[in-house]
Parts: sequence; C-alpha cells; structure tokens
Amino acid sequence: MIDTSQAVSYHSEQFPPGALDYGRLMPGLLGATAALARYDQMLRGMHNSELFLAPLRGQEAVVSSRMEGTISTLDEILQLEVEFEEDDERAAQEFRSDAIETALYRRALNTAQLRMEQGQSLSESLVKSIHRQLLSFGRGATKSPGAYKHEQNYIGEPGSRRVSFVPIAPEHLPGGMEALFRLVNDEAVPVLLRAALVHAEFEALHPFEDGNGRVGRMLITLMLWQGGVIGAPHFYISRYFEDHKDEYLGRLRAVSSDHDWDGWCAFFLAAVEQQAIGNLEAAQAIGQLYEEMKPRFAELLASKYAVAALDYLFTHPVFSNSRFTHSAGIPSQTAARFSRVLLQERLLQVVRQPAGRRSAMYRFEPLMERVRV
Repeated sequence: MIDTSQAVSYHSEQFPPGALDYGRLMPGLLGATAALARYDQMLRGMHNSELFLAPLRGQEAVVSSRMEGTISTLDEILQLEVEFEEDDERAAQEFRSDAIETALYRRALNTAQLRMEQGQSLSESLVKSIHRQLLSFGRGATKSPGAYKHEQNYIGEPGSRRVSFVPIAPEHLPGGMEALFRLVNDEAVPVLLRAALVHAEFEALHPFEDGNGRVGRMLITLMLWQGGVIGAPHFYISRYFEDHKDEYLGRLRAVSSDHDWDGWCAFFLAAVEQQAIGNLEAAQAIGQLYEEMKPRFAELLASKYAVAALDYLFTHPVFSNSRFTHSAGIPSQTAARFSRVLLQERLLQVVRQPAGRRSAMYRFEPLMERVRV
C-alpha cells in the first residue's frame, strides 16, 4: 500500500502566486540576466555555434534523464543516434532502453525548436507532442505518450512506497494547465520569473504518467528562447539541478507546503546564473580545443577540406564512416583518406568495425574527453 502519511499535497488555488518579493529577488534576477546575456553573446559571435552546442545538448540529455533514474552515457547515446540514422529497428533492439530514452530527449528538444521556428507557439499542443516523441520508444511507450494522466500519480523515492508529494488530481488538471499557459504568455511578468514559476507549477501538476521532469526542464529552455532572453534554445540547466538535487526538490516541496514561491524563485535565479557561467566555460573549453585542432588538421590532412572535416567531427563526435564520406561536404575519396590519417594519428578511435553492410563507426576522442559527464 502507498504511504502518503508524510506527503505534501498540491497547493490548490494558490497558482499563480500573489505578489512576489521583488526587493528580495531583484539581485538574483539581474545576476541571472547578465550571465545569460554573456553566454548568449559568446554564441552569437561564433561563426558556427553548432560546433559548441551539439556536445552541450548531449550533456543535457544525459543529466536530465539521469535525474529521473535513467542511466546512460554520452558515448552510448551518440552511438545510438548513429544507429538510429541507419536503422531505427536495429537500434531499438540493440541498445538499452535507458539509452533510447536519453537519445529521445535530444530528438524531442530539436523537434520543439523546429516547430517553434515554423511558428507554433509554446502551448499545450506542443508540450503534448514533445511528450509523445519523448516516450515513443522504450519503457515510456506503455505510459500514454502525449496524453495527460487519467489516474492520480505520486512522487517518491524509486522502489519505495513512501510518497513525498501528491500532484494535482486528474479531474482538476485541465484548469491547472490552462492557468499554467496563461502565465507562460503573460508578458507583464519578467520571463526569468515566469520560467521559474512555470517550472515549479508544471512539476507540481505532474500532468503526465511519466517523463514530467524532462518535459519540465525543456520548458525552461523553450520559455527563455520564446521570451527573447537567448537567441536559440541552447541553455541547459539540468547539471545545476542535479548537483543541488536535495535543495532543488526541497524548494519545490516548499512551494506547496509553505507557499514559499519567493524561496523557489531565488533558488531558480541562482541556478540560471551559475549554470550560464558553467555553460560559458564549457563552450569556451570546446572552442579552445577547436582552435588547437585547426592547425593540426591542416598539417595532417593537407587539404582545403581540412576545416570542413574538423567541423563535422565537432558536430558529430561519434559517426559512421559511410555518413562522413557522404555528408561532410567533402569528396568521398578525400573523406576516406581523412579517416585513415586520423585513425593513424589516434585522433579517431574505432567504436565498431565494419561488418557486412554496416560501415565502421568512429569516435573523435579529443572532444569526447572534454564533454563526457
């Protein structure tokens, strides 16, 4: 039997909260805004920010999924994505469900970006479509992808029957989601505070049977992008939440138990500021490696396509040899020579030997060493 004796229950009729303490929150709001601006400015100034964002997106997928008990590695999900490109069915059979779920996080975020670029607003419809893709394979496929919950769900430690939080009841969920999305689009509230309130409320509503934490963290990135604070959905916050998981969960619980929205918002703003600083440092480290590799690739490859090869490896640090020879914008014979040279120099490592119709798979180890989590 489920034990709810120590559980905190959803804060009925307390959202959106009354007046926030702007005097308390303003220093954090200014600090978070400035740190985000520095990070965004650096990326805007790069000739190809995708070189630096692709590895960071992989990190976010791994960490965000890990917060919900889905354990995978960056190497594993990048290998899986290569297999997905070649054969979805084979990939689903050969890889662990944890890795599939993590890879789907990256896919869902990319799909959300594409749909918003095409003009779709951040809405219940978009959130349901994100959830549908997130749970389209693996264990989540049996947990009503894209549909709101129909039965009461609970939050507690995995494997324990002791409940720590009781989300909103299913019959009250429609009104809760309507209120949530009214705030999403309320431009009278600064977007960073809106993102803070929306994330906490989404976690408290827990509208889906599974995958709520991952969707809730995606909402932060998408709201900051829609609100114009960042130029693209490239801000990833899960690392800070994981590193401060006890405080993160405690602050969320205190919203319902003590109506402490100010405490949660202060924590959230500190998280944004510190994670923006961390993301900036990570992108700078990747940029430094890129600059170190440019002259080395030019010398080793002795070709006008050397930079194109380097760019491909930074955006696809795990790749199939056949995809490299066809998709890097390099003549196929030249690309094949590049692979041989880089293998000889141990810049590439073999992930999978060629077998039958399956080409070899390689890993660009200098970059992977910098971005593994």
